[in-house]
Amino acid sequence: MTQPLLIEIGVEELPAIPLLKIVFNIEKSWMKLLEEYRLPCNFEFFYTPRRLVLKHVFMPTSQEDSTIELMGPPVAIALKDGHPTKAAQGFAHKCGVSFEELGRIQKNGKEVLYFKKEEKGMHTASLLQEMLSKWIASMSFGKMMRWGDRDDEFVRPIRWLQVRLGDTSVPVELFGVTSNTKTFVHRMVSYDAVEVSNIDVYEHILINGAVMLEPKNRESKILSEFNALELEHDIIIERDKALIAEVVAITENPKALLGTFDELFLELPTEVIMTSMKEHQRYFPVFKKGKISNKFVVVSNAYTDDYSRVIEGNERVLKPRLADGLFFYKNDLKNGLSTKGLDKVQFIDGLGTLWDKIGREKNIAIRLLGLYMEKVEAKTDKNNVELEKLMDKSISLAKADLMSEMVYEFTELQGLMGYYYAKALGEEKIVYSAIKEQYMPVGEGAELPTSIFSAIVAMSIKLDTLFGLFSVGKIPTGSKDPFALRRAVNGIVRIVTEYDLSFNIDDIIVLLKGNYDNFDSKLLSDFLIERINKSLDANPSVIAAVLSSGERDINEIAKKVSALGEIVSSSAFKEQFSTFKRVANISKNINLQSDLTIDTSLFKEDAEATLYSAYKKVINKEYTEYKLQLEALFGLKSELDEYFDDVMVNSEDEALKTNRLHTIGSIYKTFKSIADIKEISV
Repeated sequence: MTQPLLIEIGVEELPAIPLLKIVFNIEKSWMKLLEEYRLPCNFEFFYTPRRLVLKHVFMPTSQEDSTIELMGPPVAIALKDGHPTKAAQGFAHKCGVSFEELGRIQKNGKEVLYFKKEEKGMHTASLLQEMLSKWIASMSFGKMMRWGDRDDEFVRPIRWLQVRLGDTSVPVELFGVTSNTKTFVHRMVSYDAVEVSNIDVYEHILINGAVMLEPKNRESKILSEFNALELEHDIIIERDKALIAEVVAITENPKALLGTFDELFLELPTEVIMTSMKEHQRYFPVFKKGKISNKFVVVSNAYTDDYSRVIEGNERVLKPRLADGLFFYKNDLKNGLSTKGLDKVQFIDGLGTLWDKIGREKNIAIRLLGLYMEKVEAKTDKNNVELEKLMDKSISLAKADLMSEMVYEFTELQGLMGYYYAKALGEEKIVYSAIKEQYMPVGEGAELPTSIFSAIVAMSIKLDTLFGLFSVGKIPTGSKDPFALRRAVNGIVRIVTEYDLSFNIDDIIVLLKGNYDNFDSKLLSDFLIERINKSLDANPSVIAAVLSSGERDINEIAKKVSALGEIVSSSAFKEQFSTFKRVANISKNINLQSDLTIDTSLFKEDAEATLYSAYKKVINKEYTEYKLQLEALFGLKSELDEYFDDVMVNSEDEALKTNRLHTIGSIYKTFKSIADIKEISV
């Protein structure tokens, strides 16, 4: 038998971002509890800023009856001289019966003690107190609160509670609040509790009380109103998914409204205007003809017939924010970009100040520029002397905006404000672009620097942070990576592969480690290799095969992985690969570093000459891509199959055996210059 179940936990306003981070886990936790308590059924979970709601259409009214079967120790151990041993008594105690009530059963050819009992399922109503207490305890919001004289805590104080199973109000108590049959609607409709006569009228009461229970309905309403505003005013509203989710979580009666601000604030960089709106006020920026306009959209939670005062109020709130931004912007332009004061700002214990960091970054940048000078010169109209001066200036000014008033107020704009100030103050494009792109890429799939010059600046900053933190022992462990060093390596991998830059791990470590004390080269090398393994999107065995070849250049590793991965993923490869597995197996005891001389005069079978001739053609050819070389090597399959059919590799004649092993070993060694094929699994 089933009945509908409604659970409503009323709270003071929930913090949106912590809630959104654990919404999935909240649902998952309740699902697990239903399984644990043997009450499997479908349900829906809803939230508004003031309530958490579980709705079940068909909730079992009780658990199903169950049969419990327990196996005990063998009878031979359970009885001694006809009396129960401690093992037998312990099993009886576990079953909650006397020894005499235990049965016997055959298990694996032995007679063992056995107990079976029927357990009647408990009524759902009697389980809900325990289940809800566990559910609430499972919600890990981060910062929690205590209120009144209570010792227990939750993210916000609980103010009302409904637990309704069919027509019955189930008595449950959470945080001193006892369940009843009342709910609360939108505050601008009524501050008083509203009686809910039965489950069927619950949502109707909320709708009449200006509460949209389902988050997806609130989101649909917001987006629909965005569309209407865009059509009416010929504008484009930025649809920031994270911001929309946050607004959905803080509204019960969302209403999208269009506001205006003074055009004089359009003098500010677009990002400053957007940050002022989004980060502090949760407003949506508005664009017209591809440029930011002096409009914004606020999603109000008010319930009123006249929203003009709501719009006016939000316009008043935004104005001082933008006014502060404009003041900071003009002041910063007047003061210019300066690194004065960075020598007083501590970077990390053991690594000095930000001024010290800039010095190390310059050293790295100039060295990398030397490595890639030919590529950089080919993309600019500058010579190497000019490029070195511009690189020095770019690194010098990259962190100057940290001392600006704007970045002090809006820390998320660091780098970006340096770009705007450098551009306004007449620096060359190559410099202000590098300042803007110094932190790129900021995450997986994020934008990369737009030039090799900017890429070198970005790599230098990441490399100093990486080398520096390893030198003072701040190394990622497990899932902890407070300084985002894994992300830094991922960024370096993406940059060197995008711009086809040689980046030999061992050579780079030797080149740069002199700037740091107590440096463990192997530790960093292992970390880089481990991160490369995670960064490349390919069959793990393909990555392992390439890394096992001994390749240390990140760019070449990526190229080899791409080439081998394409071949391995083909439908025909699996059938063909057994031949090459045999090559790897035969070669496992061959010293590949020794002189693998092949004496053609010792060939006895036609298949030996045929394979050798085909192999020589492969290795004597020039290849522009690893894929072409691999295809040629894998193209030896038919010759190898014939060889294995006609030739006894492990001949009793030692000279023949050695010569034949050298033939197979040479082919394997050529493969291994790209990838160790024995590591491939298909």
